[in-house]
Amino acid sequence: MDIAIVITSDRSAQGLREDLTGPRLRSAVEAGGWTCLGVDILPDDRAVIARRLEELCTCADVVLTSGGTGFAERDVTPEATLDVIERQTPGISEAIRADGMTRTPHAMLSRAVSGIRGRCLIINLPGSPKGALEGFEVVKGALDHASALLKGLKPDK
Repeated sequence: MDIAIVITSDRSAQGLREDLTGPRLRSAVEAGGWTCLGVDILPDDRAVIARRLEELCTCADVVLTSGGTGFAERDVTPEATLDVIERQTPGISEAIRADGMTRTPHAMLSRAVSGIRGRCLIINLPGSPKGALEGFEVVKGALDHASALLKGLKPDK
């Protein structure tokens, strides 16, 4: 399975802050036996994020985003994702939030969404390296099954 990673952060995109989340997510993806197609670092710009998600959906089975899901004015990753997806997958987002709530009440402030575009699954993860990895841990067991269903294959149980 091919997985792409998109980090949304104005400061990281401008080179003002080192991105720590992308490399850690990449390692987790590769440790799971999947191929990481790359890590993009984008500014918190709805149109830029949506355009890149559309592009990645043509070659990736799964796109993981990290960042831009909170309450700040520039947090627009969920809106960009909703601009692109054709069907929402609320159970994925709910599971990530529910798991996060076991560690911090701030998890309820996440506006993250997930959904399907064509045969690609897009999942918004939290912006912190720790939160992104915890969210990935929640969903990774279902990714092969989800991807097989999206490709019209009969998944292994």
